[in-house]
Amino acid sequence: MGHEVDIYTDGACKGNPGVGGWGALLESAGKQKELFGGELLTTNNRMELLAVIRALESLKRRCEVRVHTDSKYVQMGITEWIHNWKRRAWRTAGNKPVKNEDLWRELDAVSAQHQIQWLWVKGHAGDPGNERADQLANQGVESMSGGVTQ
Repeated sequence: MGHEVDIYTDGACKGNPGVGGWGALLESAGKQKELFGGELLTTNNRMELLAVIRALESLKRRCEVRVHTDSKYVQMGITEWIHNWKRRAWRTAGNKPVKNEDLWRELDAVSAQHQIQWLWVKGHAGDPGNERADQLANQGVESMSGGVTQ
């Protein structure tokens, strides 16, 4: 992968919580890499976060990254909400524990290693990278449920 990378990510969940999957498509200098995985009992938001974490972890050196996500939760969380969460020791404005704090901490650490633009894309709207990430996320679900989806 070159120094400039486009990453398309998506999460999927059959039931929420339920069997989940995540997928990521990385594109750089005409090359593509696809990643996916899943968990048996999870939520859609956890899968959205894990997709970005795993994609960024796969980069071997510091890169200029454009992360394309259809999750406002991921995009707003990492660019805006996280600053206040950290200031409040991982508590929300209502003084509740931040949901998925473990993954937010991971994402915060791994994203600090790169220069990242966080781009929101409308899901299921024909964006080829997003559509492929969605397919990969569903492959992740299938890998957990033995190829059987409800």
